[in-house]
Amino acid sequence: MIVSTTPTLEGYVIRDYKGVVTGEVIVGANLFRDLFASITDIVGGRSGSYENVLQRAREEALQEIKAEASAKGGNAVVAIDIDYEVLGKAGSMLMVSITGTAVYTESLALNN
Repeated sequence: MIVSTTPTLEGYVIRDYKGVVTGEVIVGANLFRDLFASITDIVGGRSGSYENVLQRAREEALQEIKAEASAKGGNAVVAIDIDYEVLGKAGSMLMVSITGTAVYTESLALNN
């Protein structure tokens, strides 16, 4: 399934709009990851453990919008927006929220 931040898809025509789809994932940061991230912050560099959690949460939210789009009869999601929020006591949780529009598309090559 094609997922795009753009409102249209090059080479495709949107035949039907199926509605708004959302994917939301909230992940907690555990104590050990926080400890190692703190050490990374002190000595410099990137926090690979947080980056992995962020990537996993984003991928799970994308899977949710794809599943919802498919359930609505769509074969693509356009105009997606990805938002990140820190939640919980002392920012102990991260929320990834993705919204978009489920659409049914056809390839322009099929119409020629």
